[in-house]
Amino acid sequence: MSAQGEAGTRRVLVLNGPNLGRLGRREPSVYGSATYADLVALCESAGKELGLAVEVRQTEYEGELVTWVHEACDLALPVVLNAGALTHYSYALMDAVKMRTAPLVEVHISNIAAREGFRHESVLTPVASGIIAGFGFRSYVLALRAVASWPDAS
Repeated sequence: MSAQGEAGTRRVLVLNGPNLGRLGRREPSVYGSATYADLVALCESAGKELGLAVEVRQTEYEGELVTWVHEACDLALPVVLNAGALTHYSYALMDAVKMRTAPLVEVHISNIAAREGFRHESVLTPVASGIIAGFGFRSYVLALRAVASWPDAS
């Protein structure tokens, strides 16, 4: 694997943590009725428009998410990361993100600052390149645009 996708496009990993595979069924009043499959299609489509080779992944497991971040670090791949609840307490994931070698944009579908108090604190934000929250699935598109326009340096 390399940092280049098909036809020399820049590879980007879009990584999703616990419960995001249940979009469309999980709290539609917060996350909307669109499904995870809809999110994948949106990210892939936006990536094509931006000249990015987007690979979308989702896991329920902290260790697997950490491993994927390590992969991105080793290959200098940009990452769009929605870690779900792990955002608020996973120091293992934070330590992995600290090793980033390319831009990493933290994303959230909802406005985490307008939700429960425990969601206001992110252990990832201080070590991420930036954060986009509160724009629904468009948060991912905005993050992909940021990655596409980012200079090569992390």
